[in-house]
Amino acid sequence: MSDLTTNTAATSAQGSFETEARLGDYFALLKPRVMTLVVFTALVGLLAAPVAVHPFVGFCAVLFIAIGGGASGALNMWWDADIDAVMRRTARRPIPSGRVQPGEALGLGMALSAFAVVFLGLATNWLAAGLLAFTIFFYVVIYTIWLKRATPQNIVIGGAAGAFPPMIGWAAATGSVSVEAVLMFCLTFMWTPPHFWALALFMRSDYDDAGVPMLTVTHGRRATRVHILVYTVLLAGLALAAAFTSIGGPVYLAVALVLNALFLKGAWDIFRRDETQSEVDNFRTERRFFKLSLLYLFAHFGAILIEAGLARYGLGGWA
Repeated sequence: MSDLTTNTAATSAQGSFETEARLGDYFALLKPRVMTLVVFTALVGLLAAPVAVHPFVGFCAVLFIAIGGGASGALNMWWDADIDAVMRRTARRPIPSGRVQPGEALGLGMALSAFAVVFLGLATNWLAAGLLAFTIFFYVVIYTIWLKRATPQNIVIGGAAGAFPPMIGWAAATGSVSVEAVLMFCLTFMWTPPHFWALALFMRSDYDDAGVPMLTVTHGRRATRVHILVYTVLLAGLALAAAFTSIGGPVYLAVALVLNALFLKGAWDIFRRDETQSEVDNFRTERRFFKLSLLYLFAHFGAILIEAGLARYGLGGWA
């Protein structure tokens, strides 16, 4: 009798573990690490807007934007399951590893997309909901299905999808799109190419194996390093110019000066590196730039958030 009880308990524990793992797999479909950036930039756009938003409405807005971003991730994994299976970086994702079926990912992505758009519209306004719907469409159809496998400029144009969250947050608060919202969009849009090209430089074999026409594959490493430098210079100009707008101020300017100096230095190091250097040295240079790029965007939006907080007390901006 005791053996039966023990076996039953073990079976129950095993079933519970499998259920938890299954739920974790579904959550992984939503690309939680990418969602972190979506949530943060959307929150900054919401709080930087010159309109006070009720905390509950603001929470709902950010939640539904995050769900929309997660839905995009699930649909991206559904379509890209074939190339994910041959790339080391993505081979353990839920679909290529067989833990989740493609149809399940498609159903989850479609259901969450509809849910997020409708409830964002009900909670805030239909402009914000429309922008969220367009963002999901752009990421899934324009980038994932069309551009990603068609052109080395995939990440440049497709990067617009990741740049919309602060604009959606601003629209959720104000019911409109202003110059400030466009500036936050442009900051993320211009940051995306050097960020992903740096990743592609030290993960090139993955894209070669998968047949994805990243710039490193179609034009080579030298051309990619030139593109990184050019985009970084343009990004630095845009980031510094934003300091003198209504979303900027002394705090933002100080952050932008330091980080853009470091970012330009990193881009220059990648540009000028010697091809005869060991792969280990090249890997370190490119990986260091990639890690800096993660800090870069969070710090800029964090500075915008600080300026917005100071403005509530009449201390922000250049007044």
